[in-house]
Amino acid sequence: MNCRLPVLVASALLAASPVVAQDAGSLPAHTLPHDLSPWGMFMAADIVVKAVMIGLAAASVVTWTVALFKLVEIASAARAAAGSQRRIAGAGGLAPAAAQLGRRRDPVARMLRAAGREMVGARPDLPDVPVQGVKERVASTLARIEAAAGRQLGVGTGLLATIGSTAPFVGLFGTVWGIMNAFVGISRAQTTNLAVVAPGIAEALLATALGLVAAIPAVIIYNLCARAIASHRAQLRDSGALIERLVSRELDHATRRL
Repeated sequence: MNCRLPVLVASALLAASPVVAQDAGSLPAHTLPHDLSPWGMFMAADIVVKAVMIGLAAASVVTWTVALFKLVEIASAARAAAGSQRRIAGAGGLAPAAAQLGRRRDPVARMLRAAGREMVGARPDLPDVPVQGVKERVASTLARIEAAAGRQLGVGTGLLATIGSTAPFVGLFGTVWGIMNAFVGISRAQTTNLAVVAPGIAEALLATALGLVAAIPAVIIYNLCARAIASHRAQLRDSGALIERLVSRELDHATRRL
């Protein structure tokens, strides 16, 4: 009996040791998540959540690509229009302005050449035709060129609006799907241990974060492009008004001579 006492005491101490004792809800060490970095969460995510993340990452790349091209295009168009407008303002007439602009292809130069063609076509009929009709035709032609230039600059910005409005909901879909899988994992493991729940929820929240990363820049860049395009169209309207004044002056001189 005395020989067995040390064995019983050792067994009792070993059973009470915190290294050996485990709670009912604890998990083996090999089942705990080891990599909760963004890349690790992506690799461990469900196939649907992975597809959502890849789609949102592609949308973010498209956003920045469109932003780069459109901002450069708008800035270049505004700079060219400002240069042509300065030359027209300093010319004092349609013919001198056309000579200064040369072969420039910006909308302001096209507007000036279109006004010149209308004047050439109307000159044989002066003063038998009303001058107001010539002015209306010139104004209509300039308005169409301005509208075409605005549509050209707006190509691609609709994609930014689409990404900005849909990316948060796509990310939310990934979040809902990931949380659903997390609850399915809880039911299968039959435990509420946080180590079971945390990876799935983290992956779901990563999908939401990617949705916001794609949507917020898209909305900001879309608004920036919309304001820049509106400013450029106002610049074209100012140039059109300047050309219309030159046309009116030319018509006055032509009718006076005739």
